[in-house]
Amino acid sequence: MLSDEGRAVQTLTPSMVKRVFTCGLVVSAFGGSRPPLYRCPMTLADRERAGASLPRAGARSPFVRLAALLAEIAPGKAAINLALGEPQHPIPPFVGPVIAAHVAQFGRYPPGKGTDRFRGAAAGWLGRRFALPRPLDPQIEVAVLNGTREGLFLAALAAKGWVTPRAGRPVILLPNPFYAVYAAGAAAADCEPIYLDATRRTGFLPDLEGIDPALLSRTVAFYLASPSNPQGAVADRRYLGQAAALAQRFGFLLMSDECYSEIFYGGEPPAGALEVAGPDFANVVVFHSLSKRSNLPGLRVGFAAGDGRLMASYGELRNIAAPQVPGPAQEAAVAALADEAHVAANRRLYEAKFALADEILGGRYGYRHPAGGFFLWLDVKAQGGGEAAALALWREAGLRVLPGRYIAHDQMDGTNPGADFIRVAMVQDQETTAEALHRLVAVLG
Repeated sequence: MLSDEGRAVQTLTPSMVKRVFTCGLVVSAFGGSRPPLYRCPMTLADRERAGASLPRAGARSPFVRLAALLAEIAPGKAAINLALGEPQHPIPPFVGPVIAAHVAQFGRYPPGKGTDRFRGAAAGWLGRRFALPRPLDPQIEVAVLNGTREGLFLAALAAKGWVTPRAGRPVILLPNPFYAVYAAGAAAADCEPIYLDATRRTGFLPDLEGIDPALLSRTVAFYLASPSNPQGAVADRRYLGQAAALAQRFGFLLMSDECYSEIFYGGEPPAGALEVAGPDFANVVVFHSLSKRSNLPGLRVGFAAGDGRLMASYGELRNIAAPQVPGPAQEAAVAALADEAHVAANRRLYEAKFALADEILGGRYGYRHPAGGFFLWLDVKAQGGGEAAALALWREAGLRVLPGRYIAHDQMDGTNPGADFIRVAMVQDQETTAEALHRLVAVLG
């Protein structure tokens, strides 16, 4: 192609972008020993390997795929969006005044690792909420995140540079179905993603006992979500302890995504991975968000906490590659972490909507009341599978739901654990949710 000055320039390709993110300055910043970026050679095998791990057309954002599926179809009734897991409950009333009181901080760059007040608040909340073996050190074991999505993505790069050399091509394990950023992180880190099916047979969590030790010896990191998205399964302390023990034995990082930990139903709150990681939190980092807990998805504040060795390397990477979190937003997060009343009220709103699901859905579509999270994971195989059901619900009822195939990966045998399912986000108000569930039953039978 030609530049504006008429000179021939090379078109930037995905593999070239990937080369930038997987070598040179970025890698060396968090402990790698590779040469500077301009001296980073790539063999033919390197190029083939990089291209193989890049997201393919079929791995686009699930919401882009859904938009394409429904693009030519008009909704049969007034549209209700149940596809996006965006909390719609009111934000806590103190957020606006706190931001206004600290508006002058918008005039200064915030520290990349977070303010002392925020990191202290996050460490304190984790200590109150979970039975930790010791208090976290907010100076070295906690970091602010610009939402957990960027944190989970960059954690894969940090883990790749932090672990000792692997026995073969590095691997990142992830549940299947999965949050799309897990696969993006694996691709950016130039690691082979291994998708561990999480189905009804396995309690909707990956089967840890079925993982080959040879695979674990190649593992760089393991993304684990509890409560899981989309199934709402909660890992107990025994399961989390087994996952942490594998990470410590084989030298990889357990990355525990606990963003839905405060949305649970009945019984005890979900356990956290730091509870079972030992006094040094070895090989374990947890990720938390205010998006779901406090109905603040637009605030873009989360945090990571855990093994101080990894957190040091992670902090170095984030200093050069991650967006900072504005000071006023961190102050609002400090206030949110200090208040549990709005969290309990939020949970009651979700409990009321799942009571509606219990009543309206009954035993249809394999429905079960989840232990946590705010999704329905409905088996619509009898209705033609996830895509067919999503099309019918939009065309006939104006309901926008997500086909399960779009958040799961095809296995080598051609199966996909999400193909027969739809994900329904229970984020609308109670009246809208009741209307949506009645429409769903009317269409799917």
